[in-house]
Amino acid sequence: MKPFFAYVIFCLLFLGLISPSPAQQQTPQQAQPLKQEVPPISAQSVKGNIYQIKGGMGANTGFFIGEKEVLAIDAKMTEDSAKQMIAEIKKLTPHPFSYIILTHSDGDHVNGLVGFPQGTNIISHEKTRAHMSKAFQSPQERAYLPNITFSERLSIYLGGVPRGTRIDLLYFGPAHTDGDAVVYFPAEKVAFIGDLIFIDRDMLIHRSKNGGSFGLVKVLKGILNLDAEIFVHGHGDLATKKDIQNLMQSVEEKQIRIQALVKEGKTLGQVQKIFNIEDRGMRRMSLVEVVYLELTEKK
Repeated sequence: MKPFFAYVIFCLLFLGLISPSPAQQQTPQQAQPLKQEVPPISAQSVKGNIYQIKGGMGANTGFFIGEKEVLAIDAKMTEDSAKQMIAEIKKLTPHPFSYIILTHSDGDHVNGLVGFPQGTNIISHEKTRAHMSKAFQSPQERAYLPNITFSERLSIYLGGVPRGTRIDLLYFGPAHTDGDAVVYFPAEKVAFIGDLIFIDRDMLIHRSKNGGSFGLVKVLKGILNLDAEIFVHGHGDLATKKDIQNLMQSVEEKQIRIQALVKEGKTLGQVQKIFNIEDRGMRRMSLVEVVYLELTEKK
């Protein structure tokens, strides 16, 4: 009987009528966590000696190659991606970094600073530095807090005055955050605008960093008044004035519609339903919610 019983058990296992234990069911692929695909770092020419860096961890960044120095714009999200970015730049020039300009304080733009050589001048808006000072706690991180800040406008010259290349750092007010800097190359008509625009996706505004939708419209108007033709932003391909105009118009249209719904006494939940926005416990706040809160909160 024992051999026959063993034979029956074998057959049942073979036919799948008796399941093995969960540990036996788990394949090596299931046991291992899925790895996030990180696109390779690549440098793309924008205009003249201005380049955009795409790929790696974090937002798009940029750099300008001067006669004797390099200026970087934003710093990726991780030390490794920052070092890959530096290696890509070194393929084009041996010049050292003289400045790193930060468009704002989000981690995907600043956390890679630790991958850059210490002692490099780091420039930001004063409110961006304040946000970073709260977030950067370790001695290593604090060594990379901006050592140069500005409030309204700052111009720097790579190569000296008057022949050097002028780069203007401009502040138009709170928008994505309250410390968004626009990095403007007037001779080349190129502007780096960080996360002041998102194309083909919902605009992200950090209320926790005093950003706002009505401020965003004001800032976009200021950007459109620049004599610029190419706009480099944090999450997408190069943009044009038309792209910015379309975004600004869509934000204004949402604001007008939500304002009418608020006057009708609609709740936030009702407004979200009208805009087909489901509350899924998402980490980021939708633009609709931001506008509604701005219109209804007590001043």
